[in-house]
Amino acid sequence: MAFAIEDRSIDADTHVVAVAGEIDLFTAPEFKQRVSAPIDEGRTHVVVDLTETTFIDSSSLGVLIGAHRRLRRLDGRLVIVCSNDAIVKTFRITGLDGVFTIVQRLDEALDSGAVGA
Repeated sequence: MAFAIEDRSIDADTHVVAVAGEIDLFTAPEFKQRVSAPIDEGRTHVVVDLTETTFIDSSSLGVLIGAHRRLRRLDGRLVIVCSNDAIVKTFRITGLDGVFTIVQRLDEALDSGAVGA
């Protein structure tokens, strides 16, 4: 699967970044730019949709940690959508499942209040 990123604003505060394919050392810079841009624009709730993501490495985890820290300083929140067992296991092994809010479906991230909680 080829790497692709789509992003869209939901409202004045909320932005979704959806990634397909692998996020690795080569694709992490674009991933970082696309996650950082809405924060730079003042969005305080960012949803990273990893539903179509097949692999993440330490560089992508670093991008997520950086975004999480920036949003926390703004009283914002990062929510990750992920149902891929291997990727969820990566979050568990690294202890990041206790740092990030991780949900299985995008509608959960948007409808349940996970973003604004």
